[in-house]
Amino acid sequence: MENSPHFFFAVSLPIETKQQIENACLGLKEHLPFKRWVHHEDYHITLAFLGSAPNDKLLLAKEHVKEGLHGQPGFSLKMHSIGTFGKADSPRIFWADTYEDNKLADIRSIVYHACTDAGFELEKRPFRPHITLARKWAGDQPLDRELLEKYNPFKQSSIAFSANEVVLYQTHLDGTPKYERIATFPLSSE
Repeated sequence: MENSPHFFFAVSLPIETKQQIENACLGLKEHLPFKRWVHHEDYHITLAFLGSAPNDKLLLAKEHVKEGLHGQPGFSLKMHSIGTFGKADSPRIFWADTYEDNKLADIRSIVYHACTDAGFELEKRPFRPHITLARKWAGDQPLDRELLEKYNPFKQSSIAFSANEVVLYQTHLDGTPKYERIATFPLSSE
């Protein structure tokens, strides 16, 4: 089995935001049993998952992303809701999202096309920005979907943050946290 590292581009979250989300997850853990909760330092919004990457293509993608993001302004996002991917009653991914934002979609498009121009074949599914909070449902009973609305910590709180950089991460599956910053691409403050 090949253990080559995987790479992805993502919007990073400020540490204060990561801590606020982690605090929100403390309450969620009591009501939503998932097998593995994501370390707060690993919270991010994926823009393009590259998988394993030859060094030459990775360098080219970095150059294209740097050029594409040059002069792009940072922007604000606000936490919105929680949800899942996978089977409705036994999901594999538990996530939080932000309110829809055109600037986030624009940044994703720039990064996505920079990576495809560098020769990467990326997922073609519609962009569904989210922050993975936990993986693999571990409840004795199927997930009651009403719990997601009942315990949504973002209904009452107004966690908002500035998206000021895109980061190229490398995955370390045996590490905690799992993601290492390889390159950072700042967005301008205008």
